[in-house]
Amino acid sequence: MRNREFAGTPVGAVGLGCMGMSWAYGESERDDEASIALIREALDLGVTFLDTAQPYGDGHNESLVGRALAGRRDEAVVATKTGLVVESMATRRIVRNGRPEHVRASAEDSLRRLGTDVIDLYYLHRVDPEVPLADTWGAMAELVEAGKVRRLGLSEVSVGQAAEAHAIHPVAAIQSELSLWTRDAMGAPGGLAGTLPGDSVSPGRGPGDVVGWCAANGVAFVPFSPLGRGFLTGTVTSADFESTDLRVGNPRFQEDALKANLRIVEVVKAVAERHGATPAQVAIAWTLAQGDHVIPIPGTKKRRYLHDNAGAADLELTEADLADLDELPAAVGGRY
Repeated sequence: MRNREFAGTPVGAVGLGCMGMSWAYGESERDDEASIALIREALDLGVTFLDTAQPYGDGHNESLVGRALAGRRDEAVVATKTGLVVESMATRRIVRNGRPEHVRASAEDSLRRLGTDVIDLYYLHRVDPEVPLADTWGAMAELVEAGKVRRLGLSEVSVGQAAEAHAIHPVAAIQSELSLWTRDAMGAPGGLAGTLPGDSVSPGRGPGDVVGWCAANGVAFVPFSPLGRGFLTGTVTSADFESTDLRVGNPRFQEDALKANLRIVEVVKAVAERHGATPAQVAIAWTLAQGDHVIPIPGTKKRRYLHDNAGAADLELTEADLADLDELPAAVGGRY
């Protein structure tokens, strides 16, 4: 696989989001041993940028990644997060907590679950509006000084928030949703930074051109959900999900919206046919085409999709392809 650079370290151009191995999508299919084998196979393929977080299964996902990396820790760049707490696994209620004492305690918990002495990339999962960003970010910077964290990142922030944090301690990466049907982080209007599933979201001014800000400041941009929560693969044609699936309540996956959004997939399929590629590869390759600083992290727990996603690193989209994809209509329905 081709590499991209993260903070001076070569990593696979396509990373791996590990969340779905523990919760949010098809939980009845959860298989820890198969997921551990998949993470190890990902390393063999050169997929070395791994993403997890404490809320993903209330610690389960971090422990899973830690088990998978036993004996192979030096082969991976591991990112995890602070700032969100699972209040209820039953209802999936997640709350923000950016207090410095929580930052310090959650870092220790993550280190223990991951079975490592240092976290490569520690994100603030969401900004806590009740705590000054400077206080949260300052506590995270202290973890770098203590040698427990190598680099710091932000998730789902505005350009203003990114600049504020960067002035205190360098931001190494920003993770936000970016895909062919979610372009808020490129400055598209209509989205709000920092939202979570279950938030009340109304149309408003977006976060600004976060992707461009990252390019200008030497910061990696890490798109999550580059496959539109599976929709852009062309395999989701109905809203028939199991009750625990995150997409059950997602506006874009309600039956009428889903049917309307299939027009997006048709264009993606047409571009894929030109290259003998899959729609998933086209969707991921589009994110890669947004700049050399972009490292997407598609998630999967299935081996065939892992290989499919990794293959996107070698797909070169033409100017005509990009023009067709850039002209896609906006998705019907909010992202949360």
